[in-house]
Amino acid sequence: MTHRETAQHIETRAAEWVVRMDRGLSSREQAALDEWLDGDGRRRGALLRARAVWIAAAAPVAANDARSSRLPRRAVLGAGLGMAAAVGAGMVIVPLLTRQRLTTQIGEIRRVPLADGSLAAINTDAAVEVDLGAKVRTVALQKGEAWFQVAKDEQRPFVVIAGQIRVRAVGTAFSVRRKAMGAVVMVTEGVVEVWSETGGTRRKVRAGEQVFVSKGAGATTPVSRPLEMERALAWRDGQIVLDGDTVADATAEFNRYNTRKLVIADPDLATRRVVGWFRTNEPESFARAVALAHDASIQVSDEVIVLGAG
Repeated sequence: MTHRETAQHIETRAAEWVVRMDRGLSSREQAALDEWLDGDGRRRGALLRARAVWIAAAAPVAANDARSSRLPRRAVLGAGLGMAAAVGAGMVIVPLLTRQRLTTQIGEIRRVPLADGSLAAINTDAAVEVDLGAKVRTVALQKGEAWFQVAKDEQRPFVVIAGQIRVRAVGTAFSVRRKAMGAVVMVTEGVVEVWSETGGTRRKVRAGEQVFVSKGAGATTPVSRPLEMERALAWRDGQIVLDGDTVADATAEFNRYNTRKLVIADPDLATRRVVGWFRTNEPESFARAVALAHDASIQVSDEVIVLGAG
C-alpha cells in the first residue's frame, strides 16, 4: 500500500534531522539525509525552515537570559515547527517542565517537547507522569500509548514504566502501548531494552522491531514488521491506516478516538476486510466507505453510527 507522506510528518522528520546535524552527522547519517531529501521535493524546504528555527532559538541563550537558557533549542524547534501542524491535526503542545503530568482526552493527541530535549507524542485517552531526574529520566505511562524521541544522555537513561513493564533507552525512538496483560513496544530508531519487574525474559529490541512484554513472562521474541509498525504509528499524524483489517478491528480502533461510537449490527460484516486511509476523528467517513465497499446499510445519529442496520 502506497501513500503520500503528510506535511506534518515531513516537518517532524526535518526537525529531527536538524537536531542530529547540530551534534554532527556521521558519513552514514549524511548519506541517509541525502536519500531522505531526494525522496520528496517538499523535504528540502522543510529542512530549511527547521534550520532557521534552530538558529533563531540560539539567540536567547547567547543573550544570557537565565530563564531562556533553561529552554533547550530542540524544545523551541519542536514548538516552532509543530504549532501550525498540531492545530490542524487536533494536537496541542504543552509547556516544558522537568516534572509534569500529561493527559489526553478521547480523540486528543499531544506533541510535547520535554525539558531535556526529548520529544513525546501522546495518543488518545492516555496519562503519563514525567520526572526528568538528575540520574534517570522516568516516564510513567499510566494508561494509553505514547511515542518518544529520546535526547541522548548516557549519564541519564530514559526509562518508561508501564505497570510492571520497563523500557530503557539512552538515545532512540520508540512507542509503548499499555495492554491489560502487559505492553507492546515498537522501536523506530536505535535500540531499547525491555523487561518485566516480576521476572521473565529480558530483550533488546532494535529499529524496525516490535515486541509484547507480559507482566509475568517478560518479553516475547522481537519481530521485524516495519510496514505494520508504520501503520500502527500513523496516529502521530492524526490518521488511521487500514490494510486488510477486519471491519470489527477497524471499528475498535476508531472507537478509541471518538465519543460517538461505531456499532456493527451485522456479524457477517464484522469479518469483512477494509483498506483505506482515514482521519482519526472521521468515523462517519470510515462507516460510509465500508457501507459502499460491502453494500451495507448505515444509520447515523449524534450518539452512534450503526453499520449493517436493517
